[in-house]
Amino acid sequence: MSAGWVAGSVRARALARRRLGPGRARMLAGCDSLTSALDMLAVSPYRRGVDKGQTVAEAQHGVAATLLWHLRVLAGWLPRDGVTLLRAAAGWYELANIDGLMQRFDGLDAEKPFTLGAVQTAWPRLADATGRTDLRARLAASPWGDPGTGDPYGVRLFLRLSWAHRTSGAAARVLPVAAGSAAALVAGERFTSGRDLPSSARERACLLLGERAVQAAGLAEMTDRLPAAARWALAGIDDPADLWRAQARCWTRLERDGEALLTSGGFGPEAVVGVVGVLAADAWRVRAALEIAAHGGGPLGVYDAVA
Repeated sequence: MSAGWVAGSVRARALARRRLGPGRARMLAGCDSLTSALDMLAVSPYRRGVDKGQTVAEAQHGVAATLLWHLRVLAGWLPRDGVTLLRAAAGWYELANIDGLMQRFDGLDAEKPFTLGAVQTAWPRLADATGRTDLRARLAASPWGDPGTGDPYGVRLFLRLSWAHRTSGAAARVLPVAAGSAAALVAGERFTSGRDLPSSARERACLLLGERAVQAAGLAEMTDRLPAAARWALAGIDDPADLWRAQARCWTRLERDGEALLTSGGFGPEAVVGVVGVLAADAWRVRAALEIAAHGGGPLGVYDAVA
């Protein structure tokens, strides 16, 4: 094992302490105002990204930016293969930046772009795109691939499925979460929203889920046809209105698998995948807690159901 992997693994395990944890996140959700919640986060591992007077969206952006900062710091300790792994994991941030870019094309307000540094995939080549056609061409020439359309819905769906495919290929231990999340996304589009997948998005979905599952006529049939790596996410969900439970399961599994990897010992990719899992799940939980606190801190049953 190289010195870079040893140093990176040690740093990853140290970074795993930079989270709020389930108990404190629930306390955050119970705050009676966003102001109180921000006061609590000001003395937490998320203090870098939050400040008094922020809106809930700004605070959630700051929580996500804090996680990104940790990934960028970790990248500095890792060998090239480790940085490649982090770039795949950090794809969500590039997706968020692209979402904001498309909003600005339509004259809408958007969150400020995340600064990705060493964990960027293609953002510097996309950031100054002049419109939807230009953006599609630049995506086609990048590791993301051609979304097959410039329509924002089609681009967003394609990129999310492309990200799931990339992350599953970067680390085998991520495959169940990536495949489960993709299954929940596809099922939601088809059986909750009643939309047919655009062709490029469908091709990406088939790579992870198989053509028979993607073409299923109903939720139960799709679940039966899914590979085992994805089927667990939808198991027992009969009503498309309950598909939110599948996404919650994915976050729970991401954290559980991450904890297992962190405690497995050794110096290598396992620690890096593990810390990304636990920190990402914690940031997701904190962002949900901020939403609850911004509405007066209750009922906590709603928070418990999703987090």
